[in-house]
Amino acid sequence: MLLPFFNKSVIEAGLDEAGRGCLAGPVVAAAVILPENYDNELLNDSKQLKKEERNTLAEAIKIDALAYSIGLCSPTEIDEINILWASMKAMHKAVDVLSVKPEHLLVDGNKFKPYLGIPHTCIIKGDGKYQSIAAASILAKTYRDELMEKYALEYPGYGWEHNAGYPTIKHRNAIVSQGITVLHRKTFRLFKKQS
Repeated sequence: MLLPFFNKSVIEAGLDEAGRGCLAGPVVAAAVILPENYDNELLNDSKQLKKEERNTLAEAIKIDALAYSIGLCSPTEIDEINILWASMKAMHKAVDVLSVKPEHLLVDGNKFKPYLGIPHTCIIKGDGKYQSIAAASILAKTYRDELMEKYALEYPGYGWEHNAGYPTIKHRNAIVSQGITVLHRKTFRLFKKQS
């Protein structure tokens, strides 16, 4: 059972990202503010859920949340500032467009750059501990997966509709045979023998 909040006395937004370890595509972050007495026993870390479960939960979260938003950083931004900073920047972008201003940010992971003077708490593996972070992980993952499925139509052969840009054998083989695209992260190790 996931915890409903970290700090009950304030408006708290859960933050998480998807796509850090990918070779292609943006890194996507989500911010979610859930109602005070929210309880969905099906909520869990998005990595522990099947695709159908994630999609169903994503729709429920969008209906139930007080506010939710998405932020992303492009492959170019990732190459310019590195994936860690890009992940945090995507989270900042998500906070920027929340329709309700949070008073506390509950962040998945162990690093976060303070933003807009809003207090924050980092929670390692928070997507398996707090509802708002789990909800953010689901929205970030489902949004990014849908985006990569669309990109797969523009750039066929890399298997993004199945691997979402992660370094699978099919993806790596396609990089060798077809070359890289504008969506590939050029600072990442795209080729197996690349140092």
